[in-house]
Amino acid sequence: MTSTTTTDGAFLGRQSASATAASAASGPILGRMERLPLSLWHLKVRTIIGTATFFDGIDFLAIALALPVLVGAWHLTPVQVGLLISGSAVGQLIGAVGFGYMAERYGRIPSIATTVLIFGLTGIGCALSWDFYSMLVFRCIQGIGMGAEVPVAASYINEIAPAQKRGRFVLLYEFVFAVGVLAAGLVGRWTIPAYGWQSIFWIGAVPALLIVPFIMRLPESPRWLIGRGRIEEAEKVVTDIERAITRTGRVLPPAQNATPAIVGSGRLRELLDDRYRRRTLVMWLIWICIGFVSWPLTTWLPTMFRTVYQVPVDTALTYGLITTSGAIVTGTLTCSLLIDIVGRRRWFIMAFAVAALAMLGVWLSGAQPVLLVVVLATITMFFVSSLNLSIYVYTPEIYPTRLRAVGMGICSAWAKIAGIIAPTVIGWWLGSQGMAMVFLLLGAFFVAGALGTWLFAEETRRTPLEELSP
Repeated sequence: MTSTTTTDGAFLGRQSASATAASAASGPILGRMERLPLSLWHLKVRTIIGTATFFDGIDFLAIALALPVLVGAWHLTPVQVGLLISGSAVGQLIGAVGFGYMAERYGRIPSIATTVLIFGLTGIGCALSWDFYSMLVFRCIQGIGMGAEVPVAASYINEIAPAQKRGRFVLLYEFVFAVGVLAAGLVGRWTIPAYGWQSIFWIGAVPALLIVPFIMRLPESPRWLIGRGRIEEAEKVVTDIERAITRTGRVLPPAQNATPAIVGSGRLRELLDDRYRRRTLVMWLIWICIGFVSWPLTTWLPTMFRTVYQVPVDTALTYGLITTSGAIVTGTLTCSLLIDIVGRRRWFIMAFAVAALAMLGVWLSGAQPVLLVVVLATITMFFVSSLNLSIYVYTPEIYPTRLRAVGMGICSAWAKIAGIIAPTVIGWWLGSQGMAMVFLLLGAFFVAGALGTWLFAEETRRTPLEELSP
């Protein structure tokens, strides 16, 4: 029987005796989970899920790498190019929300495996595409898998990590998506000229499909099992983890009783009920701000250096490599190491504020000279990249298990919507207001993110999920 919660976490309505008993029994199991040290078992799970996410990153960038060839081969118009790019984004919107529901109802592991199957099989379809229309269909369907895999996987990784080191553990998993995007660019530059545009789709699809059997062998999230009232299964999973850790010679610390979990299915309206309304609205704001500036800024900067500042192509590519790839790698790694020390709220306020200052600095300088723009854009991308990944740590922490995946999916959808709208807005703003004003616009979004986080966001570091979100 389903149930909802009031602001203090108490049940509304009637709850079955079995659900009440299951909730009471969850405390010891969750206490055993929280005392587990990070181990080879955790690293194995993160590696398997991370491998799928790595190839998700490759598939994400594949169309951008193939398009320069396809434009000439298929005589694509600018409108068709835009449709191939936005088609994937539409699929990602559908996948993020739809698979959020699926993960709540059927479990994290089958949902993750299904998303990988979708983007793997349709990646093969993209490689076999024969014209614009076939590519558009396959790319739209592939977007469903790509848009769903990371949010659902992030929910799972959050749920198996102990509270004390959850931030670093999850961020190092998320980092592999950025590595996948970077690897796609490096590999694509070699394979596409040598083996054709199809090669980048094969590289992203086939290895992803090979990892699916390994995903299906992973245990289901004990927290999700508890939420569904499957206490015996959850206890068995935790016992198996304990055995795997002790077999390596490690001694487990004594277990303590933890905050019990609520047993029952969540309802969508809970996201905007008294208990979670403030969290939901501020997270939507943060995701919109990140979505509006992250992907457009990443793809726009190299072209801007070439078309606006008229630097040579090789120089533009070098500046782009510094401001995007270099900043992404260093920013995400730095955030991974510091997020559990600094805290989520402080890191977000700092990252938004420094990025805002950098963008406002470009505006005040009149976006000149180009080297100043490169320096300030690099600083911006350093912090934007950390926000773009750490949001996958922060968001699952503010929702209970019964709403975690669907809450993640809806937040992710807002970022996708903002990312779809942003290029058009930026292009119009650039044409009507000029280069410097574009950076003022981006700076305004960073200011909004900083103020929203400072005024409304809550700190979540090193706190068990059940205490954060009953």
